[in-house]
Amino acid sequence: MSISLNYSATRDPLSALGLDVGNRRIGVAGSDRLGLLATGLGVIQRRSLSEDIAQVQEWIRRRQATVVVVGIPLLADGSVGSQARKVQRFVRALQVAVDLPIVTVNEYLSTAQAEWDLREAGIPAKAQKGLIDQQSAAVILQTWLDERRASLSEVPAWQSWGNKDYAGEV
Repeated sequence: MSISLNYSATRDPLSALGLDVGNRRIGVAGSDRLGLLATGLGVIQRRSLSEDIAQVQEWIRRRQATVVVVGIPLLADGSVGSQARKVQRFVRALQVAVDLPIVTVNEYLSTAQAEWDLREAGIPAKAQKGLIDQQSAAVILQTWLDERRASLSEVPAWQSWGNKDYAGEV
C-alpha cells in the first residue's frame, strides 16, 4: 500500500502543523501564515492511537491547519527502521482521520538539533525535558518550510534539500 503525501508549494497563506511522533509523546509545532517560521506549541501525551489522533485533530482545528508535516525517523543510511515503521502507521491512521495533506520529512538528527537549540537559548538541561519534543517538531516543520520556500523561489535543486516523501510502503 502506497500513500501519496505530496503537498504542492504555492504562494498562498498557510498554517502548517508539525509533528514529532514518539513512543510516549508527540511534539507539536506551528508555522506563521507566511510559512517562514516554525514555533514549538506543545506536547501530546500518548495514550492510544484513537486518542492521539483526536488530540492532533484538535490542534488542527485550533490552528486552522492547512497541511500537517510529520517527521519520519529514518536511520543514518536513509533506511526505514522499527521506529520509522511505527510513525508510518501513525501517518496512515492520521491520513484516514483528517481531510488535509500530510507531508513526511526525514527527521534524522532533529532531536539533536532541538537539544542544541535549547542549550544555545540558555535553557538548563533539566528544563529541556519538557521542551525537547515540541522543539523537535519545530525543527521538522522548519525543515519543510525551508524546502517549500526554496521550491517557491526556484532555487536550483543542488542548493536545496529537496522534498522527498518518506512515508514509504509497509
